[in-house]
Amino acid sequence: MIHLKSPKEIETMKEGGKILSEIISQLQEKVSPGITTNDLNRLAESLLFKFGKPSFKGYQGFPASLCTSIDDEIVHGLPSNRVLREGEMISLDIGLLYNGYHTDMAVTLGVGKIDLERARLIRAAKKALKRGIKKAQAGKTFGDISEAIQRHTESQGFTVIKNFCGHGIGKEVHEDPQILNFGKKKSGPKIREGMVFCIEPIIGNGSAEAKKSEDGFTYKTADGSLSAQFEHTVAITSSGTEILTATF
Repeated sequence: MIHLKSPKEIETMKEGGKILSEIISQLQEKVSPGITTNDLNRLAESLLFKFGKPSFKGYQGFPASLCTSIDDEIVHGLPSNRVLREGEMISLDIGLLYNGYHTDMAVTLGVGKIDLERARLIRAAKKALKRGIKKAQAGKTFGDISEAIQRHTESQGFTVIKNFCGHGIGKEVHEDPQILNFGKKKSGPKIREGMVFCIEPIIGNGSAEAKKSEDGFTYKTADGSLSAQFEHTVAITSSGTEILTATF
């Protein structure tokens, strides 16, 4: 069941989304060669607890507050003592529970100077998110979002990693509906005022297959190819579409 949010609930989520976007901006400033993903997780956790609670810590046993996925790691990257190196790319995925409601967002960025392929992949994932958000309008369908993401991704020569998707959000970090990154126009439920959901393109430059790492949480591409992810929390209101986590 898709839970519709009241204007008051959306306003609370908007406040949380603004805080979350500021937190992820601070994290991005710290991404550089020589820092560890544990360093980033500790900073994320300290910031999240200033305003609420981490959405991810303890969720399905995940022990960290931040997902840090590097190069061939797709999602749910578990922070560790791994040191970031010049030329890598990293996805930061983070959620905040603020006054009873979750918001969720993700970005992918380069560590120092990156090669052309990584830069192209990051640009394509970011643009796919923008294309998806453009279709997030009352009266359209979730299939319209899915098709727009897939079409842009494949037009750039990249692959949609189909194991993962966007989702509804609110009192729970994952709610209905699932929002696939591939699909057909005019398919799936209609988008309505009061819906709040996360659009989350996850794409790669190789195989669409995923495998779980030995740490039990991180998913990697099956062939060692690169993966990038972007995500925003979006609300459908009486005045149109609002990006609650707007920062990029």
